[in-house]
Amino acid sequence: ATAALASFFAGTVATFLVAAFAPVLAEVAFKFGPAEYFSLMILGLIAAVVLAHGSIIKALGMVVFGLLLSMIGTDVNSGVPRFTFGSMELADGIEFAVVAMGMFGFAEIIFNLRSGSRDLLTAKVTGYMPTKEDWKRGSPAAVRGTLLGSVLGILPGGGAVLSSFASYAVEKKLSKRPQEFGKGAIEGVAGPEAANNAGAQTSFIPMLTLGIPTTPVMALMIAAMMIHNIQPGPQVMTSNPSLFWGLIVSMWVGNLMLVILNLPLVGMWIKLLQVPYRFLYPAILLFCCIGAYSLNNNVWDVLMTIPFAIAGYYFKKWHCEPAPLLMGFILGTLMEEYLRRALTISRGDWSVFVTRPLSASLLVVAVILLVVVALPFIRKKRDEAFQEED
Repeated sequence: ATAALASFFAGTVATFLVAAFAPVLAEVAFKFGPAEYFSLMILGLIAAVVLAHGSIIKALGMVVFGLLLSMIGTDVNSGVPRFTFGSMELADGIEFAVVAMGMFGFAEIIFNLRSGSRDLLTAKVTGYMPTKEDWKRGSPAAVRGTLLGSVLGILPGGGAVLSSFASYAVEKKLSKRPQEFGKGAIEGVAGPEAANNAGAQTSFIPMLTLGIPTTPVMALMIAAMMIHNIQPGPQVMTSNPSLFWGLIVSMWVGNLMLVILNLPLVGMWIKLLQVPYRFLYPAILLFCCIGAYSLNNNVWDVLMTIPFAIAGYYFKKWHCEPAPLLMGFILGTLMEEYLRRALTISRGDWSVFVTRPLSASLLVVAVILLVVVALPFIRKKRDEAFQEED
């Protein structure tokens, strides 16, 4: 119920933002060149390190590992294979879904099976709607998730996935009860669900106003619009007002339908938790394998989940959070692209990142965040909080 209500709230707010501020945000986006986008993504990765729980060194290592994984494949500019080890299957890189399913889906199953029996629900559950305490704890998280998702959705490579992970990290960092996360903390549900929906909605802003796809889904939307002779860009709101406002209305109607369909069925979804884990995990494995195979109709993608599942299990065992790795993996390709564009425009002059005021400001903020979190008393506090949770 919390997930449905938080999603509806975030979707409504984000739809309003798309309707009201798309032209204004488009003007701001025009000021962002390749150097600014690169610096912004550096700031995003540093923020991932800051928000990660536990060791800073481990979080930095996970980010770097994610960046290295994103480099696997064929170089876009030169066409030279990188880190493929002669494998044709790796020439197109690794799918994000493969990494995520291995790290979170399969690794969690291995960890649960290693730790013994896991019966999720044995007693009858009543009171599906949030209590007063749930509202008190979940509402601020939903608001924060909405704001975070609305901002990240506008950025290239942001969207719903990055918003969810970032929101979860923020809520875990701000919570007075971080030990409850992963065990039913209401903030860990409300925040990411709100961020996910807000990010999905606001990712339409750069697509509609600039004609820039920030996610693969938006790229498909642009292709669909062009098939119908509609050119996405700054003129779409004036040349095709019926399309723009129809899209806005459909967003809100879709969010309303999610609530109408989800809330009455909450009881049915909860009954899934009564299924014994020995029956549940084979079904999870099956559906994950089907999902991995359906990406490219290729068994290779299914096999690729295996090393990530093993790595995810040991990361969980060694208390290395996979979220920074995924952020590095998502942003790595875009960072390289904007880095090369900036250097091409500046003719190889690296000072372009510090001579442009907006880019320099973003880098300064990133450095300040890294210095602050590395201060001895801050590190000590992080370690103490991590040990208490452990």
